[in-house]
Amino acid sequence: MDNAKKDKMEERVAELRRKYNTGAASRAKGGGPGGGPGGPGGPGMGALGGKPKSMGPTIMRLMGYLRPDFFLVVVSFSFVIVGTLANLAGSYMLRPIINNFITPTDGSPGDPRGLFLGLCAMAVVYLLATAANYLQARVMMVVAQNALVKLRADLFTHLEKLPVKYFDQNHHGDVMSRFTNDIDTVGMMLSQTFAQLFSGLLSLVGTFVLMAYTSIWLTLISVVLIPLMLKVVQVIGGRSRDYARSSQAALGAVNGYIEEMIAGQKVIKVFNHEDVANEEFGMLNEDLREKQMQAQFMGAAIMPMMGNISQLNYAVTACVGGLLCIFRSFDVGGLTVFLNFSRQFSRPINEISMQVINIFSALAGAERVFNVMDQKPEEPDVPGAKAPDPIQGFVRLSDVHFGYKEGEEVLKGISLYAKPGQKIALVGSTGAGKTTITNLVNRFYDIWSGSITIDDVDIMEWPRDELRRHVTMILQDTHLFSSTVMENIRYGRLDATDEEVIQTAKMVSAHSFIHRLPHGYQTMLEGDGANLSQGQRQLLNIARAAISQAPILILDEATSSVDTRTEKLIDRGMDKLMSERTTLVIAHRLSTVRNANAIMVLEHGEIIERGDHDELLAQKGRYYELYTGAAELD
Repeated sequence: MDNAKKDKMEERVAELRRKYNTGAASRAKGGGPGGGPGGPGGPGMGALGGKPKSMGPTIMRLMGYLRPDFFLVVVSFSFVIVGTLANLAGSYMLRPIINNFITPTDGSPGDPRGLFLGLCAMAVVYLLATAANYLQARVMMVVAQNALVKLRADLFTHLEKLPVKYFDQNHHGDVMSRFTNDIDTVGMMLSQTFAQLFSGLLSLVGTFVLMAYTSIWLTLISVVLIPLMLKVVQVIGGRSRDYARSSQAALGAVNGYIEEMIAGQKVIKVFNHEDVANEEFGMLNEDLREKQMQAQFMGAAIMPMMGNISQLNYAVTACVGGLLCIFRSFDVGGLTVFLNFSRQFSRPINEISMQVINIFSALAGAERVFNVMDQKPEEPDVPGAKAPDPIQGFVRLSDVHFGYKEGEEVLKGISLYAKPGQKIALVGSTGAGKTTITNLVNRFYDIWSGSITIDDVDIMEWPRDELRRHVTMILQDTHLFSSTVMENIRYGRLDATDEEVIQTAKMVSAHSFIHRLPHGYQTMLEGDGANLSQGQRQLLNIARAAISQAPILILDEATSSVDTRTEKLIDRGMDKLMSERTTLVIAHRLSTVRNANAIMVLEHGEIIERGDHDELLAQKGRYYELYTGAAELD
């Protein structure tokens, strides 16, 4: 591959990683600047998976999840101490066994019985170490899983508190990656890494003490090589840490891309986009392969390098130790134990370096998790917030200004009102601001200036849950849960009885097709209602909104995805539904808004015409052009 092509490919990979790892592409239902008209766009919530800003606070924050099981942590680390000391003691027991029962220093013959008893004692010590290591692993696994349960719960709970803007600006696959890959990495650190790091440090100190106790001269030889070992750990560990961060970020990008491609399979096939999707995935996949290979290679390289240094140390120590045995009466048992310790001395350093690498990887994942948890939730309700009772449904917008990005105004002084029981239609070109108005009524976004009131109470003074309980929406894009038809309709009002669900389904003309399903209302829906047609899914969506009994109803292209016959059936039920509610309707099919009490024509965030159907036709303005087909909607 020539350099120009390689550079171009790297630029494309970097672009895809930014897009699918930072959520720069808008996910808005209706888009917006940078993401399609009518919704938010612009940059995401910041780069993810990069260098942790501060490891200290991240570690302390993770430790907070271990605090409820502090006693078990102490027990686990006590087992680590017992196991490590037992291993050291077992290794040192070779010295008296050799000196007393194999090659006694007084020249007497060996003692088989003593050797057997000594080996039995040594076996008991090693069994104690094995038992302690097993118990430590079991206890720490319980602690880690308890912490992960709380961490996942906190992450999910916080996600539920985040504004719609966050989900509009961040790819779902990357968010899911934090629940899976990143939290799993954190779990590995909590269950194994910390204990192994502590064990390695304890082993290192204990081995050094026993080496010094056995022979100070041989210890000095081994100490000379310690700076070289530490330098290797520093260099390789630093690079491995950087590669681990890059690997986590690349993995998030792959997950985000896969999620979007799976969700958009029909669009991909319709436009024959398979080859491009394969090419882009191949680039991201190759990028992930390279990053993971680099991270794994650097993580694995430290073991053979430390092993070679250890072998060098072993050879030098064996030569000098042999000379000491000959000329300085150093005991054979001491030399055997010391050589064993010198071989083991690099193992704790290897373990520590590997665990440090794992900690860096886990902290990169933990920061990605905390990155989400640190996102600002929806503004809290004002003190003393209270909804009117009873609610009539009088909606008024007064001089409303709003934009998704600072300095880019979408709505420019919108003023309108809808009396209880009225049907107000919003029409206009794509991107005119119709969906934005409905998002503001629900407080998915807060206005820049002006006011929105319901029953003469500013919605900023309403509790959000009360506001959304009294404003229901039927969107063009349906979402059904993996549950029964009955439960999906009941989702609009959880205390609704089965009879109320059935009556609502009949009202919106959904009962007939539900009755023909294999198990009727108890039919399980699959994959967002994949076992239903688009029109049937929309009928259930409408039934769910209808059963909520909310006094304010918002219809955003609610019948655009159904056929004409189904639309007529829905309209009959919807007319009855809307007769008792204040209704805001967004429609491209202008035939559906002919009977509206008032029609607002929007262009470029402003209302340019208003009136009923006949009045607007008589004006022969923009609405007349739209209705007669002189100008088509974009």
